[in-house]
Amino acid sequence: MSKGTLIIGGSQAGLQVAVSLRQLGDTSPITLVGEEEHPPYQRPPLSKEFLAGEEELDSLAFRTPGFYADSGIDLVCGERVCEVSLSPSGPPGPGVAITTSGRELPFDRLALTVGAGARRLPVPGADLGGICYLREYNDAADLRTRLATATNVVVVGGGFIGLEVASAARALGRSVTVVEAAERLMARSVGPVISEFYRRAHLRHGIDVRLSSVVSGFQGERDRVTSVKLSDGTHLPADLVLIGVGVLPRTELPEQLGLVCDQGIVVDAHARTSDPSIVAAGDCTVRPHPITGEGRVRIESVQNAVAQAHVAAATLLGRLDSVISVPWFWSYQGDLKLQIAGLTTGYDSQVVRGDPDDGQFSVLYYRDDRLLAIDAVNRPADYMAVRKALSQGATVAPDRAGDPAIPLKSLINASGSSSGTVNGIGEPLSAGSHLWT
Repeated sequence: MSKGTLIIGGSQAGLQVAVSLRQLGDTSPITLVGEEEHPPYQRPPLSKEFLAGEEELDSLAFRTPGFYADSGIDLVCGERVCEVSLSPSGPPGPGVAITTSGRELPFDRLALTVGAGARRLPVPGADLGGICYLREYNDAADLRTRLATATNVVVVGGGFIGLEVASAARALGRSVTVVEAAERLMARSVGPVISEFYRRAHLRHGIDVRLSSVVSGFQGERDRVTSVKLSDGTHLPADLVLIGVGVLPRTELPEQLGLVCDQGIVVDAHARTSDPSIVAAGDCTVRPHPITGEGRVRIESVQNAVAQAHVAAATLLGRLDSVISVPWFWSYQGDLKLQIAGLTTGYDSQVVRGDPDDGQFSVLYYRDDRLLAIDAVNRPADYMAVRKALSQGATVAPDRAGDPAIPLKSLINASGSSSGTVNGIGEPLSAGSHLWT
């Protein structure tokens, strides 16, 4: 009898691999094992709607409890896989995974969707009570409880997660300070114009933003944090600290299997690891650029998890389709909705469309006059037009893109079409996307 597919990691990517296998006609057994005790759920709302009390765990679940049994998916929650053994006969061969409780999970095919964990801040006092991270539901539930009684909140890290939490805390009337080591906010994700706009916007909302500031330690009383110490000697009062300084892909299992890892599990365009019988998808992977196929990038987003997981499922079934997948992300900070399509890596020019002072504008990024990406603030039509253009291998002429009176969709020029097929397969498990920094 076939032992079927084992998917390690109860993440968005893990569930999408299972769903896509069924969509593609696979009838063999599927086991999805996750370390958390909760069935797979949406993570992006944890730093926004959930903290605001607008969502609960039940509403975040991707599927109803009966879906898994109805689909022939054996969902195993609350079990961490600590060891994986492959058959010595060589790939593609059966293997077995062992959990920390001693449970054995045999398989014929293996998918790794192990995700990433929050990067820890190794400074004195980092283990004091009141210092939080946000990656999983239990983290968010703890943070929401603490926010209810907090007075002074310090957010370490000016990325999407940090700024979303800062906005939520400020909306609750808390005193909020954001400490960012880089020279600008969200530097890894957006261009300087967007960074400066958000800095000013958060200042207007009463959030203190400290750039080029490094945390050197935490101080406390009775094992509770009371202040954050900066490298310049400044002490910031704090009874609640959220640390959002990025993530580290979980590579323990792939390294145990001898797979090539370099800041993540290295995979090709078909989601194959260095052992082509094993696939991987989601935040744990480093992959070729999804549009150009060049180099290696790690993309932390819902969109990437869904698209890459569908490709991984097809690969497990022996279907090696070439696809182009346009990365897209979003971040809602208060009333500011930032939507991103494409990757700005390597841009040499930009066009600002609209007036940032109006709170509705876009920035288009180019290399050699070729459209690479867009950051759109409260301009969803601009975002959708660029996303469409990139999916078609098209561009938007930079000399006209700056005129906000001209709809961007009317400027799409498909003369420079790219090769490959745009990835439109596989239904996403939730609306929108998010970059977890």
